[in-house]
Amino acid sequence: MNEQETRQEKAILVGCQLPHITDEHFENSMEELASLTKTADGKVLTSVTQKRNRADAATYIGKGKVEELKALVEELEADLLIFNDELSPSQLKSLATAIEVKMIDRTQLILDIFAKRARTREGKLQIELAQLQYALPRLTGQGINLSRQGGGIGARGPGETKLETDRRHIRNRIHEINTQLSTVIRHRSRYRERRKKNGVLQIALVGYTNAGKSTWFNRLTSAESYEEDLLFATLDPMTRKMVLPSGYSVLLSDTVGFIQDLPTTLIAAFRSTLEEVKEADLILHLIDSSNEDYVGHEKTVLRLLEELEADDIPMLTAYNKRDQKLPDFIPSAGRDHIMVSAKFEEDAETFKEAIQRYLRQELLTSFEAHVPASEGKLLSRIKSETMVDRFYFNEENERYDISGYVQEEQSIIGELKKYM
Repeated sequence: MNEQETRQEKAILVGCQLPHITDEHFENSMEELASLTKTADGKVLTSVTQKRNRADAATYIGKGKVEELKALVEELEADLLIFNDELSPSQLKSLATAIEVKMIDRTQLILDIFAKRARTREGKLQIELAQLQYALPRLTGQGINLSRQGGGIGARGPGETKLETDRRHIRNRIHEINTQLSTVIRHRSRYRERRKKNGVLQIALVGYTNAGKSTWFNRLTSAESYEEDLLFATLDPMTRKMVLPSGYSVLLSDTVGFIQDLPTTLIAAFRSTLEEVKEADLILHLIDSSNEDYVGHEKTVLRLLEELEADDIPMLTAYNKRDQKLPDFIPSAGRDHIMVSAKFEEDAETFKEAIQRYLRQELLTSFEAHVPASEGKLLSRIKSETMVDRFYFNEENERYDISGYVQEEQSIIGELKKYM
């Protein structure tokens, strides 16, 4: 434990409440900043907050607070200041001149967590891209050393300053990453097209960060996704097969956790991760019913889905952690929902049954067919490509009487119609 504590950087959190921010939202946002700091292996010493009519253009918090912070940093021997907002390049520069301590803003903190958690090549590229796009306008040329692996003779122009070289290096790297990412995205879209062609239903699991998505992804698919009580535990898009109680298989994708005030650079950087959501036939929206701001979390996710133009996809809402739900918890009116908890084994079956029921109501069409026993290939396809309710062998007619559900646009429909 002591070893871990020595690795932890000691941080002071700084927040500024502007008139358009409610007390409740501000409080939740500061709590979330503390959770983000913990996730990044930081230790929160204290929080400094203030109310202002508008953020100070030069220092974000004003001269008086700057002096107060300076004294506090010395007194508590803090290693780091973390601001609960995105600071402009000039604010960052003024603060760094006034207080000699490392400082980062909310965006940098989130980027740091993302960098630590990314596992796949695509995830790592997206993080690096977001970090470089963030760093470019904030370069001051002081103490920034960038490796120039692609440098060498001719890389530095005559009379070019270090700052200009750093900027050029970043722009070149951004271009390189964009080229690599476009290849990855093309590959992913081809893979998605193939899945669509095969008529496999796509389900995307979405929710606010730390709502329990990875835990449920593992329960529903028996996959080994990273599971921990930390913000942004999952970053890389993962897709696995999920078998429903009827034996019908669908594909379930786990997605990166949504968060309020998510910086636009991050939404852009994770667009391809979130494209899994846009391509889904059904969205499973998981909400932590034990979190005091569950209503705010739900609104944030719905707003981000709207921004992604995925708000018209059918949605089933699952309220998680029913064993710890708040005493005054009320589900959203007018939405199909279920209450579950990963603590209860039987809830996995309940969850799958609810998904199956919803698919039958919203996305599948019922069918009845009488298929001759000689049609072995078709019978095998019916079992794997449709949701079968009844599969009865009629000895008298030497045929199978089958009823179930199927997607209307699936190629198997044409075959089934011959025997309906």
